[in-house]
Amino acid sequence: MKSVAIVCNGQFPRTEYPRYLLRSADVVVCCDGALQTLEKRGIVPDVVIGDLDSVCGRALKRFPGRVVRVDDQETNDLTKAFRWVMGQVFGTGPTAGEPAGLPAEGGSIHILAATGYREDHTLGNLALLMEFERQYDLSGQGISLDLVSDYTTALALSDSATLDVGEGRPVSLFTPDPSLQIRSEGLQWPTDGVRFDNWWKATLNRASADRITLALSHPAPVLVILG
Repeated sequence: MKSVAIVCNGQFPRTEYPRYLLRSADVVVCCDGALQTLEKRGIVPDVVIGDLDSVCGRALKRFPGRVVRVDDQETNDLTKAFRWVMGQVFGTGPTAGEPAGLPAEGGSIHILAATGYREDHTLGNLALLMEFERQYDLSGQGISLDLVSDYTTALALSDSATLDVGEGRPVSLFTPDPSLQIRSEGLQWPTDGVRFDNWWKATLNRASADRITLALSHPAPVLVILG
């Protein structure tokens, strides 16, 4: 069971929990321009990945054998890093766990410093959680994925699930599928009658029990943000 931290070039965490996830990770993957931030903190990543347009050549020379250049302009650096992790660390490709030449194993992936500074990057990175879950069937492979900031933890679902969140914790739900219905247990305001035709429709809820259950009417991408 391996733990991976992917560090993006957003606001570096100041609180203890995301910093603990970074310290305890078995593999640290740096997205392009985040290299300067990690160097300032004395953190040596295992891999620096991206199109490398935000890193000077001198910095890259300090990490021989750890630099992966991906020139694809159709994806952002987080996607490049995630694909590398899935192929090289967990041995699976997209399309529901297609093998990529290594033995698959469960584990966890924590995305850090992916929010702050620019709202468009924040929204895009949060949406990618749903895309990664859909493409790789992460839950089916025993791989947990979340995006952790100083304020929230975000994760994605593709089907019904029960989550241990802790009573009183803020919970917000989002989905791009307006036909989806979600029956809930353990939330202060049940979502059974919510029509998901706008982003705000199931935000600012709260757990009324330690465990919440979300029953989806059909498989669909759902973003869960926990305060």
